[in-house]
Amino acid sequence: MRYFIELSYNGKAYHGWQIQPNAISVQEVVEKALSVVLKKEMSIVGAGRTDAGVHAKQIFAHFDCETEINCSELVYKLNALTAKDVAIHNVFRVHEEAHARFHATARSYVYRISTKKDAFNTDFAYYFKPELDVAAMNLAAKHLIGFKDFQCFSKSNTDVFTYNCDLRVAEWEIFENEIHFHITADRFLRNMVRAIVGTLINVGIGKLKPEDILTILESKNRAEAGYSVPAHGLYLTKVVYPETINNYE
Repeated sequence: MRYFIELSYNGKAYHGWQIQPNAISVQEVVEKALSVVLKKEMSIVGAGRTDAGVHAKQIFAHFDCETEINCSELVYKLNALTAKDVAIHNVFRVHEEAHARFHATARSYVYRISTKKDAFNTDFAYYFKPELDVAAMNLAAKHLIGFKDFQCFSKSNTDVFTYNCDLRVAEWEIFENEIHFHITADRFLRNMVRAIVGTLINVGIGKLKPEDILTILESKNRAEAGYSVPAHGLYLTKVVYPETINNYE
């Protein structure tokens, strides 16, 4: 039987989602707790591979178990065993072929920029002192919608089958002393969101014009795009699946 786990985490202490040979990861922490509770070695497959320092307000992983599980009891026990920076929200049974990564139809991220120095926000938003032209940044972001090949925003030497992504949302929002960038697509390349944000910041400070984004996209060259912003301002906020994953009977 296959189950999904819904969880969230503060990524500060972790070297990303995926298990690493010499560093702690979220996947490792959850697998260890699951193995203790179920009294057998367990492995999980996550919906994505967030980088070191990136946070997740919602992410899913799947695992298989030969016997039926009391899901609410498992949630309670996992939360008792995992660190305070990892929270298990739900465990539920899914279709035997449901896959946390490959069956996700959309993923949403938010990148938080702090426009005012805040001693209590240093780990959760990127403090950027220069004034940003949000209107120009939104004009530039509109050029991303409808484009398919995002190789220019991908980490170099990434082994992927395609650089094509179906980008559905890309917009900035002013929120109190912060500026938030919302982005949704069916999939994302490694470092893609952080590279897009860095490039749009260059628009916001006048280093680039909004229409320059088109030239950068067409170049397919990472060197033409902007810098990669720090990981601690990035949050995976939502992962969407088709309703069919729940048809397990």
